[in-house]
Amino acid sequence: MFDMRHKGDSFMSTAIVLSVFEIVGNPLCVASDDGQKVHDRIAAALRQGMRVTVSFQNVTSLTSAFLNAAIGQLYGTFSEDEIRAKIKVQDLEPEDRALLKRVVETAKAYFKDPERFRQAEKAMIGGANA
Repeated sequence: MFDMRHKGDSFMSTAIVLSVFEIVGNPLCVASDDGQKVHDRIAAALRQGMRVTVSFQNVTSLTSAFLNAAIGQLYGTFSEDEIRAKIKVQDLEPEDRALLKRVVETAKAYFKDPERFRQAEKAMIGGANA
């Protein structure tokens, strides 16, 4: 990846590292509310045209609920191409990386056709009255 920053340019491509541990305040990343805090920081940086490295250093527990809130819902606002180009994840254990991959695949499918997911959910919980 090339760093395109030049002094005096009106457009500067900048990069930041967001520490999930520091944003959440502890090593347990299990609640969607905490994931929302991470999401908000990532989304704000993307809106400013920044590249974002999300560091999971010092995180000891990670759930799909947290990752759905932190990363998954980005696919509802930003294109897959933009997310791939501007977000990098580091310091994830292999099993957590696999969990993140499942969350991302589900999010992409959901945001591609949210109505299909709503219909499936209604069918699973007892029909259209749910």
